[in-house]
Formats: sequence, C-alpha cells, structure tokens
Amino acid sequence: MTLRTLSLTVLGTVGLATLTACKKDEAPVAPAPPPAAPAIRAQALPQDAVPPQEDEAPAPKGGGAVVGVVTFKGTPPPPKPITPDSDPNCDGMDLEDQPVLVHDGKLANVLVRVQGEIVGQSRPAPDAMVVVDQNRCTYKPRVQGAVIGQPLVLMNSDSTLHNVRGMAGTKQLFNVTQPPLRTKEAMPPTDAQIIHLKCDIHPWMSAWVVMSPNTFFTTTEEDGAFTLEGLPPGTYTLEAWHETLGTRTTQVTVKEGEKTPASFEFVAAK
Repeated sequence: MTLRTLSLTVLGTVGLATLTACKKDEAPVAPAPPPAAPAIRAQALPQDAVPPQEDEAPAPKGGGAVVGVVTFKGTPPPPKPITPDSDPNCDGMDLEDQPVLVHDGKLANVLVRVQGEIVGQSRPAPDAMVVVDQNRCTYKPRVQGAVIGQPLVLMNSDSTLHNVRGMAGTKQLFNVTQPPLRTKEAMPPTDAQIIHLKCDIHPWMSAWVVMSPNTFFTTTEEDGAFTLEGLPPGTYTLEAWHETLGTRTTQVTVKEGEKTPASFEFVAAK
C-alpha cells in the first residue's frame, strides 16, 4: 500500500467516525403536531335518507319497571294566541301555544327519566337518531329525550325557509338555516343537558330535547302515563321535567320482575 492510499484510508475512517458521533449528538427531531381539529359543522344528509328513529330509547331486557302518571292540580294557564306572519306556507298550523297541556287532570309533554348513571350500565350511544321535524311551522315533537352522545337530526318538511337555533340556557350551541322541503342535517353530539330549539323566522316555534346519561326516559302524552322498563334492581331518583312548571323528583326502589308505582303532581301557580 502506498503512503497516499494509506492516508486516504485513515482520513476516511476518521471522517466516518466523526459523522457518526455528530449524528449521536444531534437532538431528536420532535414529531410534527397533529393537525387542528376541523370546525364542528352540521352534516347534510341525502334527501332520500330516512334516519332511524325510535319513539323512546330501547329498554334492556330483564330487571323491573316503574309505572305511573303525571297529574296537574288546579286551573292550567290559558293558551297564548299565535299571530302567524304572512307566510302562506304556515297555513294549517296551530294558532295557540299551550305549553301546559292538561287533559282530564293529566299532564302531557313531561319528560320522566332516571337521574345519573346506572350501575352496571355504561353510557350508551344508540345508533338511532333523535329527529326534530318542522311541519306547518311547528316543531314535532315538542318535548323528547335523548342519550348523551346521540346525534340530533333537524328536518324541514315545510315549503318555506326555517332556521334552528339550539340553546343551552343562554349559550348558543348552533344556528342552522334550512331551505324548504325536507332538508336534513345531523348535528354533532353535545353534553348539554337541555337543548331549547327556536326559529328566528317564526318566533312562536319552540321545542326541547332533554339529554340523559342513560336510556331510561320517556315523554308523557295526553293521558299523563309513563312506563320505564328494564331497570336493574336498585334505588333510583326519578325526575319529571316540564318546560314551564319545573322539576319534581321522587325515590323509587325497583325489584327484579316487579312493577314499582310512582306519581308526580304539578300545581297551578297562584
């Protein structure tokens, strides 16, 4: 080997060692931060899509049941007259707003539910969607329950423009404008407990969606009756909520295979 070749070999070896040492001394490159989450927006559904919906949350098998009735004592407040605007597409709508709907002493539109998480039942997220329809310039249904994490679908069956403003107390959750004729939009889940829906174009329109951490809820109709089935044995706080009359609670103890009676009474304001 010549002196020139030996020198080049030594220099190459030293350079390689130096390069390796430099790489070892370099600080690790921090991973790139994840991309920012996209803004939450309503999801438009196909015009022919019919979102699955159930009148009430599916009741688990087994367990016991709570059955009862919600009554009203006294004279209910008179309905408030509605003066529709010049929109001809609102023809046929109700011309009275009656939040306190009483029939033979029984109170409708009361959301009855079991409070809190249920032991042995993780928070469910049903596949069925909660649907609120705008029909003849009225929200239908007026009051319904939903499970936290369940998507809310807004529909417009009218041939007129609507907007849906969702409020949790004084906080605005969303405000969606919906063109005429069966527009469907799915709103993302929310942890708000009570969502109040309003239309700024037709200000008499009002509806409520009460969110719960479990599937044990129902809404009373004109007979004021309610049934909650499939409750695991145990003691629970049962709640009855009304949009203007407030909340009533009672304790119930459920036994396997048995029906436990419960009742609520709302009283007219003096």
